Amino acid sequence: MSDIGTPISKAQNFSKGLEGIVAAQTGLSLVDGERSELYYLGIPIQELIAHSTFEEVVYLLFFRRLPTRRELDSFSKELASLRTLPNELLNFLAESPRSAHPMATLRTAVSALALFDPQADANSREANLQKAKRLVAVMPTIIAAFHRVRLQQKIIHPKKVLSHAENFLLMLHGKQPSPKHARSLDQYLIMLADHGLNASTFAARVTIATQSDIYSAVTSAIGTLKGDLHGLANQRAMEMFMQVGSPEKAADYVKELFREKKKVMGFGHRIYKKEDPRAPQFREIAESLCKGTENEKWLKVSQAIEKAVRAEKPIPPNVDYYSSIVLYALGIPVDFFTTIFAMSRVTGWAAHIFEQLEDNRLIRPEADYTGPMHQPYIPISQRKS
Repeated sequence: MSDIGTPISKAQNFSKGLEGIVAAQTGLSLVDGERSELYYLGIPIQELIAHSTFEEVVYLLFFRRLPTRRELDSFSKELASLRTLPNELLNFLAESPRSAHPMATLRTAVSALALFDPQADANSREANLQKAKRLVAVMPTIIAAFHRVRLQQKIIHPKKVLSHAENFLLMLHGKQPSPKHARSLDQYLIMLADHGLNASTFAARVTIATQSDIYSAVTSAIGTLKGDLHGLANQRAMEMFMQVGSPEKAADYVKELFREKKKVMGFGHRIYKKEDPRAPQFREIAESLCKGTENEKWLKVSQAIEKAVRAEKPIPPNVDYYSSIVLYALGIPVDFFTTIFAMSRVTGWAAHIFEQLEDNRLIRPEADYTGPMHQPYIPISQRKS
């Protein structure tokens, strides 16, 4: 037994933030930190960006193989047929506080979806697959509807004849997007669909491991993605560009952050030792969207900040940095950025939920207790104020 006041410690097994701890096995995506590479089911992310579509990537992660043309056409049509929200949820969005952060609204709406699904608590593979398809299909409808509500504009209902990306931009802006804009969003959704055991995916797996339901697991994941150190970083990156305002101010801004030992949003990664493999892809898309437009100023600001950061320390930008400019160029409000991240990553969350349930074990790590031991209980009448 420990002496009074001495904690029972297991510090030799302690890893802050679970860094370096392998907590799950997955066959979905490989995040190769040493080589700075990303694969979905063994396919390099660069090949999927160049040749695939978001719908095909959803199929790949859900079924763990690429579809035939007939399978993809059928799957895409099924996703499109599931885009409509219950009227009760549309009414909820219409009555939601316009001051609410879009991620909070999305989190609550996804949780409420379970109330309208008679199969909400069914955890068979087939039941969860149907619910996952529905979640992928309706999250864009939720996001676009709340955007329209905030603008006090009429909600635009989904169109079944458009692709996932085209339909979302139509519901958001009220007009048919250009092929270039639709493809840029499609590529964004492909790149964010899965990423190993990231914080929100881990949250989803922890929740479903208790044999809860997929809506609860995805709600947990959305809440986790909402944090500044995870999904909200893309919003913070764009806010930084706006705060700096012009390329000429970038060097002084960065020097001040380094002097105060503050984080420069959109730089560095917990896993990748070199550059995030998605970052150059987003840089290329951002340049394509912004050059020759009014948004080119943000491209120049971002490039100036990147140059200033590299002059201070060799830290490369991560996925959030240039992807924030892509979203801004697509006309997406800055505080909605993370909802677009969720709109993509729900695919990976669902695929990991399937995987967790195939060989489930309750995720229950231990804690290293560092508090006092064997303290006497003092009756309230004897406690000093």
